[in-house]
Amino acid sequence: MLTDSSTNVKVSVIIPTLNAGVEFVELIQRLQKQTLQPYEIIVMDSSSEDGTAERARQLGTRVLSVLRSEFDHGGTRNTAAAQAKGDFFVFMTQDALPYDEQLLEKLVQPLLDDPGTACSYARQIPYPHAGILERLARASNYPPEPRLKSKADIDQMGIQTFICSNVCAAYRKETFYEMGSFAAPVIFNEDMFMAATCVMNGYSIAYAAEAGVYHSHDYTLMQQFRRFFDNGVSMCRNEWIIPFSKVGKPGFKLVKTQLQCLLKEHRYHLIPVLFAESAAKLIGYKLGIKHKRLPVFLCRYFSMHKLIWDRMHRANDASTPMKHTG
Repeated sequence: MLTDSSTNVKVSVIIPTLNAGVEFVELIQRLQKQTLQPYEIIVMDSSSEDGTAERARQLGTRVLSVLRSEFDHGGTRNTAAAQAKGDFFVFMTQDALPYDEQLLEKLVQPLLDDPGTACSYARQIPYPHAGILERLARASNYPPEPRLKSKADIDQMGIQTFICSNVCAAYRKETFYEMGSFAAPVIFNEDMFMAATCVMNGYSIAYAAEAGVYHSHDYTLMQQFRRFFDNGVSMCRNEWIIPFSKVGKPGFKLVKTQLQCLLKEHRYHLIPVLFAESAAKLIGYKLGIKHKRLPVFLCRYFSMHKLIWDRMHRANDASTPMKHTG
């Protein structure tokens, strides 16, 4: 529960959008019913063609625009943050929904409790229609128990120490800028790189399991491949973080957990699907790590975010890591 001294906390909710559909209305309406009322809701729209920006304006949000060709996960969020007036930034994605009316209150509370906590992120609860493999993945990555992660956890947790998902995450404004904002341009993992920077500078990351959002995907094999290709690209362009991914082997642990559950529930027909998905992810990731050896047109074809490649090619030499902009 928020204390009396924190009831005037100013939270800017920032949501990048692209053709979010009519379902986006429910997200805004749920945010407007929060026990901790948003100080403002900023919609950063990438030239939607389905009326997303117009619906957002009608609901009283502040709408900013970015050309679709200029979007990137770090830089676009930085642009919106620069316009925000709140003391805390809450970044969300258009396909997430607050689980209850206390989402913002519970999400921001760890930041209010401890100035050494730089950011907090919510538990992701799969939508009812999600498949079993997706439900198992969310349960593994977002358990019901909260946790505070710091530099002391790296030896045991490795890269999991840095997990912080912008599907729904809160950042202290002061610390956000102290750490240099999100990496940009970046194709993936802007949240993890920010969290890692915070941890390496002595801050903690809170997993606020009491704060929940509905969020899950139903990706095809090709979409899984492309998502993990982009993951590999972002890791390659931030090579300093790669050694941490070798601790604990979280990907292997997830596949093992999913396999055990399928066997226990006698869902043998899904085992080939699990192996196919795992292979698509692994191959995509490995190709992404080696993307500098591939021609740009092939990288663009493999990628889930095709328009960013021209920007990256212009802004960065193939051998130069992506830079932070603040």
